[in-house]
Amino acid sequence: MAPIDRRTALGALGAGAALVTAGCAATPKDAKARPEPTTYVGHTGANPVSRENARTGSAAWKIKSPLRSSRDEGGQIQGYASATSVAPGDPISFHLSVRPGGPFRIEIYRRGWYGGTGGRLLATSPQLRGSPQPIPQPAAGTREIDCTWPASWTLDIPRHWISGHYLAVFTSAAGYRAYTQFVVREETRRSDFLVVVPFTTYQAYNAWPLDGHTGRNLYTGYDAHGKLAGLPQRSYKVSFNRPYCHNGLAEHADIDLNFTTWAEQNGYDLTYASSLDLHQGRIRPDRYRALVFPGHDEYWTLPMRQVLEQALDRDVHVAFLSSNPVYWRARFEAAQGTPDRVMACYKYIPDPAARTEGPTNMWRSQGKDHALAEQGLIGVQYNGVVKGEVPLVVRQSDHWLWRGTGVRDGDSIPGLVGVEGDGFDPRMPRPKAAVHAFLSHSPYTDRMNGSHQIQQTSCYETGSGTVVFAAGTFNWTRALADPAHTDPRVQTVTRNLFTRLLHTT
Repeated sequence: MAPIDRRTALGALGAGAALVTAGCAATPKDAKARPEPTTYVGHTGANPVSRENARTGSAAWKIKSPLRSSRDEGGQIQGYASATSVAPGDPISFHLSVRPGGPFRIEIYRRGWYGGTGGRLLATSPQLRGSPQPIPQPAAGTREIDCTWPASWTLDIPRHWISGHYLAVFTSAAGYRAYTQFVVREETRRSDFLVVVPFTTYQAYNAWPLDGHTGRNLYTGYDAHGKLAGLPQRSYKVSFNRPYCHNGLAEHADIDLNFTTWAEQNGYDLTYASSLDLHQGRIRPDRYRALVFPGHDEYWTLPMRQVLEQALDRDVHVAFLSSNPVYWRARFEAAQGTPDRVMACYKYIPDPAARTEGPTNMWRSQGKDHALAEQGLIGVQYNGVVKGEVPLVVRQSDHWLWRGTGVRDGDSIPGLVGVEGDGFDPRMPRPKAAVHAFLSHSPYTDRMNGSHQIQQTSCYETGSGTVVFAAGTFNWTRALADPAHTDPRVQTVTRNLFTRLLHTT
């Protein structure tokens, strides 16, 4: 649990917004299960990602003794990147503050499997010299914090680097270390799966600096007593021109990185993009068999949602491997002359730009009869904050996703439902599904209001055979690769899903 109350704002939703049926959505009476695909069309094990992971890796990117983690209170070494994604051949800059001033270096690692090391060192800066940089005060009115630190080092991404989830590792001569993340994209390469890393949500939860008085994010901010409070102190806008809190790994980035570890270990053909690539129109969904959203992907602009809708219209499969996706509508603004460096989400108060840009509130509150509710695309939707971790209770164990797991209806997978849960709400739009299966029926208590909710993992197929999967829990990818959560049944289900997405009739 982070030091920030993740759901301070939930009380404003009202009791009705969290209601979920205890049963399952009705499948159309004339629905018939489609024949299972038989022709394999994928490139698993014979692709640039599998060849890259055969190279020698290194675990030296980790923070371990004698290194110490940078902290916001001291600001020993912290930095941010000039972009969330970059193409081979293009530059990316890193902006650092070092306190007190002194030498430091930057190393670039590509994250993956690499024999269990988790990364491979690809570049090292020359020795650089850093100095303390100012911490801006929150802007009047909107309270965004936008740094104007100079670039410390600019790297032209080598053209032979392949797409992936990359980590810039900052290490000071005094022995402190911090990170920032970015994606190397290859938007012209046709891969089996496009993995979208949720930088919009990373930034929404980033309350840098957590120094007792300055930090803000879209949920919270410090009050006059130095306590993290709620909506009255939060920002309405957040800037990408700032570090992430403390050691620089975004909150819940582990969800995405667990998927990266597991998927690259299994040799899947992947390319990566950031959520801003979705927003900026760089993604042509018909280049891929499926779009995969492994992480906490809560904040979506209208252009991002339009790409998702285009994918489904073009029979591109979609997999959401966490919970609470496509919940808040956001928009972007320029900062320091660079487009899309500030994200706005006013939530419960009117957005001053709503007339021209559209409202920035919950998608499910928009459109006649909640027409834009996320459930109409995904199959389920957010319904609460899970108190502790509870078992996922199996339903429809004869479904192809459960094949090979040995489970029966009513069996449970301990600890799989955690942080936030999704379920089906009969009052909200249903997806255009020929077959809609619910693979779990997991009771849990909402930590925020004590209500009883039901988590449901969803998988629906359209009449043309397009599959949309929604895990409905944060802990799904943790069960793929996190030693504290790994479960072979979840690994098997996810392999079954990816196998299905790579076959056609």
